[in-house]
Amino acid sequence: MKSADTFRFERYVPERNAATSPNGNGPEPEFSAVRRHPRLFRAAQRRRHPRLRRSDITVTDERAVKRAVKAASLGNAMEWFDFGIYAYLAGTIGRVFFPSGNETVQLLSSFATFAVAFLVRPLGSMVFGPMGDKIGRKKVLALTMILMAVGTAAIGMLPTYAAVGFWSPALLIVFRLLQGFSTGGEYGGASTFIAEYAPDKRRGYFGSFLELGTLAGYTGAAGLVTALTAWLGSDTMDAWGWRIPFLIAGPLGIVGIYLRLKLDDTPAYLKLEQETVRVSDAADAVETTARGGLARVFREQWRTLVLCIALVGAYNITDYMLLSYMPTYLSDELHYSESHGLLILVATMVVLMLIINRVGILSDRFGRKPLLMTGMLGFFFLSVPAFLLVQQGSLLAVSAGMLMLGLSLVCLLGTMSAALPAMFPTSVRYGSLSVGYNLSASLFGGTTPLVITALIGATGSDMMPAYYAMAAALVGVIAVACMKETAQQPLEGSPPSVQTPAEAAEIVEAQAPTPRF
Repeated sequence: MKSADTFRFERYVPERNAATSPNGNGPEPEFSAVRRHPRLFRAAQRRRHPRLRRSDITVTDERAVKRAVKAASLGNAMEWFDFGIYAYLAGTIGRVFFPSGNETVQLLSSFATFAVAFLVRPLGSMVFGPMGDKIGRKKVLALTMILMAVGTAAIGMLPTYAAVGFWSPALLIVFRLLQGFSTGGEYGGASTFIAEYAPDKRRGYFGSFLELGTLAGYTGAAGLVTALTAWLGSDTMDAWGWRIPFLIAGPLGIVGIYLRLKLDDTPAYLKLEQETVRVSDAADAVETTARGGLARVFREQWRTLVLCIALVGAYNITDYMLLSYMPTYLSDELHYSESHGLLILVATMVVLMLIINRVGILSDRFGRKPLLMTGMLGFFFLSVPAFLLVQQGSLLAVSAGMLMLGLSLVCLLGTMSAALPAMFPTSVRYGSLSVGYNLSASLFGGTTPLVITALIGATGSDMMPAYYAMAAALVGVIAVACMKETAQQPLEGSPPSVQTPAEAAEIVEAQAPTPRF
């Protein structure tokens, strides 16, 4: 039986030519040649696929890993703080920028503007993703942070519809497009950044901090909007209070930019750069990647992209249904006050924040697929009971229903940021993941509040969010069943990454041939 380290090594080394392997799949004449000249063929194989040396294996610096995780997670938190603000102020935004006299039309207009930002996310991913593979992860992540901060602060300074008429919603759409464009390079880059810094055996744990940042951003946005609404009241919020959260986001973005620029690029990317200098073949490959990275993504990674889109689509629908749409559902469909619904959501997100790192640890121990499957099946079987509880209206019933959905979601949140980067090779990881993630987010994630609101309006059924989540979860179950298990294995196209020199020595020793007597 092969050891785990041997499997880790074999995943990094390209597969051997079928003709030279004794499995019976290669042409018979070549196998005869192998039998006649075994030493010659073994020497050729060693030359073509040399064994890993100790210097090839990345021994991570725990302090550097923690700094990288902090920078990526805090930046991600600020990005989703900016996005969360808009989601939680949807009702206010509708009244300020789309005054039609019809509350449903206002809300649909507001959510349509929310969805507009997702329409340009694929465009942002196609620009920033290949750029991140070409010039490095950290530079692109700093750039996306700058654009998001500018777009969010600009929304806080916009004139209202009452002041300038049509130009008010038009300018709102422009800056929402800027937010969406910048976000197109955020998740793929941040998850790649952490995955490439983390040791193989703890990638799930460190990756879970990225979604901890997402929850922290949403919680901060919901908490701030709730506090301002309770302090200022709805009329004052409609008059000028809605501007405060957007204006606060600008200075917070500067903090994220500073943290990201202080870091070195990821060890996996730096090793790839070194190979371009030392090996001409690698240099040609990376040069090709730089020139035609996007075309290469669609040409070589299309099967994995389809799987990624299905997986992320199921994840995003359930994510945005709970974290973005639910406060509006509680206030508009169940007639809770806006602050009441947000407080319940904040409490749910705090619970998820307390356990999300444990989910990451479990995914390292038991694998990504079992945790992802648990989350998808949770949404499939628990969505209807959860919404029936929510519709009871009491604080206890609503909290229980939200928690049921939240516990299903945290299985996805704590695992996805480690599972998705491992689906793609290092040379095109940023671009492939950004494109796949944002195409899916554009089609399914950002449109979730709009689609659910329209479905409720068309059918009159308050259970439409549950049915929509169940349909998404069914797609997710199929996607998880089709994906490969990547826990505790090196990232494709990168050498093993370990925590200690002793682990590196074990991997090198595992390659040594068994002595023959």
